[in-house]
Amino acid sequence: MKFTIGLLVGFGLGIAAGLLIAPQSGEATRAQLNEQGVQLRSSAFNDEIRARAQEALVQGRELYSRTKTELNDRYSRAKSGNEL
Repeated sequence: MKFTIGLLVGFGLGIAAGLLIAPQSGEATRAQLNEQGVQLRSSAFNDEIRARAQEALVQGRELYSRTKTELNDRYSRAKSGNEL
């Protein structure tokens, strides 16, 4: 809990310091960040991340399914007295 609070306080102080020493106005900074965000969303790098995330999701679902089946089998055997 203390770590999380410290992390949030540090994050807030970092943002405040960045805004105070920024070389351009807040409006110009926001416009620049918005433009960079648009570029990132349309980049091939983003597509690769999306593909990897999708692959990880599929693998996670397969692992969940196998684990669930195995645990159900073990539970059934233990319940019937035929332990592992």
